Amino acid sequence: MKKLLLVFAVFAMTFTSYAQIETPAPSPLAKFEQKVGLTDITIEYSRPSVKGRTIFGDLEPYGGMWRTGANKNTIITFSDDVTIAGQDVKAGAYAMFTKLNSAKQWDVIFYSDTENWGAPREWDDSKVVATAKVDVIEVPFSIETMTIDINNITNNGGTIDIIWEKSYVAIPFTVPTDKKVTSAIDSVMSGPSANDYYASAVYYLNSGKDIKKAKTWIDKAMSMIEKPGFWQVRQQSLIYAAAGEKKAAIELAKKSMQAAKEAGNQNYVNQNMESLKEWGAM
Repeated sequence: MKKLLLVFAVFAMTFTSYAQIETPAPSPLAKFEQKVGLTDITIEYSRPSVKGRTIFGDLEPYGGMWRTGANKNTIITFSDDVTIAGQDVKAGAYAMFTKLNSAKQWDVIFYSDTENWGAPREWDDSKVVATAKVDVIEVPFSIETMTIDINNITNNGGTIDIIWEKSYVAIPFTVPTDKKVTSAIDSVMSGPSANDYYASAVYYLNSGKDIKKAKTWIDKAMSMIEKPGFWQVRQQSLIYAAAGEKKAAIELAKKSMQAAKEAGNQNYVNQNMESLKEWGAM
C-alpha cells in the first residue's frame, strides 16, 4: 500500500512539473498602438500563420464569417469618435469581423459586442456600427503571419490594413483632428499666450487653412516674445512666403539662418538655404 501511494505521489509531482512548462502559442497575441492626429487607436488580436495551408477559400471559406484573426475576436479601440468608410463610429472598443464574400471583395464589420470567442453564436445586426466593403488586392508574394496595421497616416486619418497569405485589404477611416484643434484654437483666442498664437499659426500653415489668419497670429506671437528662436523665425518666413510676401520671407529666412549658424544647428541652416534658393535669393 505504501509503495502504491509513493507511485501516485511521484506521478502527481511529475504531472505538476510538466503542467508548469510554457510553450509558444500557435497564434501569438499582438497589441498594436498608433496615434493618428490626436486620436489613439489600439488593436488587439491573435496572429495565425499559413503553415502550408490554403487560407482563403479553404480554411476560411468564401461566404463565411471570419473573426479577423485567431482565438478571441480581434478588438479595435478608438479614443475619439471616428468615421470608418464614411460611417460615424463613437469612441470605444469594437470587435472586427470579416465576411469573406469572394476572392475579390470582403465586408469588414465593426461590432459593438467585444465579448465573443470567434464570431457570435447569435448575430445581432443592431450591434453593427459600421461595415466597410473593401476590394481584395492580390499581393505577388505570400505573407506567412497575418498582420493588421495602420498605414497611409495623415493628420486626419489613414487606413486599417489587413494582409495575410496573398490577400490585402485597406479600410479607410478619418479622425476629428481638425475639429479638435480648431475648437482648441477658438477657445483660447480670447486671451492666448505667445505659444498659443505660434502653435495656431503653424497649424494653419501646415493644414492649408486661412494664411492671413496665420500671418496675423505669427506676427502677434513674435511681438510677445522677447527673443524669438531661429525655429520660430523660420516658421514666420514660411508663413510670409505662403502669404505671397516673398521679400519679407527672404529677410526672415536670412535672420533664421544666421541665428541657426550661431546656435550650431546645421539642419535649420540647410532648411533656410533651401528656401532661399526656392525663393530666388541665392
